[in-house]
Amino acid sequence: MRCFIAIELDNDYFRELQNNIKEHIKGTFPKTFHLTLKFLGEVEDDAVNNIKETLSNIKFESFKISLSKIGRFPNENYIRVIWIGLEPKEKIIELQKKIDNELLRLGFKKEKEFEPHLTLARVKFIKDKIKFNEFIKNIKVEKLEFDFDNFKLIKSTLTRNGAVYEEIEKYS
Repeated sequence: MRCFIAIELDNDYFRELQNNIKEHIKGTFPKTFHLTLKFLGEVEDDAVNNIKETLSNIKFESFKISLSKIGRFPNENYIRVIWIGLEPKEKIIELQKKIDNELLRLGFKKEKEFEPHLTLARVKFIKDKIKFNEFIKNIKVEKLEFDFDNFKLIKSTLTRNGAVYEEIEKYS
């Protein structure tokens, strides 16, 4: 099964941003929003219990997550993903490293680079890149806050209508 570890966040504001972005690009737009802490990929069914047990060893404190800025991966000249950044980066990265370090014991590799973000859109085509980049630069991100007190191990099933997510385990 295809799995990842994430913090789920949701707000109508993300859909509002997507609707504004849709006017400028052709692409795919997630229906749910999460911060992926670690993508595990295909995992054998019998390995899931080891992953669940390993993740249960991770200790963390709750904190508030807020929105920072709109960004583009890999860069503004070649845009494939439009995202919104999350803060405090240091605390989120600290949690991600704890997860990485625990999963090393099970043979998973460490993440090379980690940028705390929510994906708003995956870009297939931009009608006018100059106009779009100007539009992105002028977005004033709302200072929304979310209480973070858990992360989840999630199963992702790819379908014709997009990915379907199923919670396997929740860690508080």
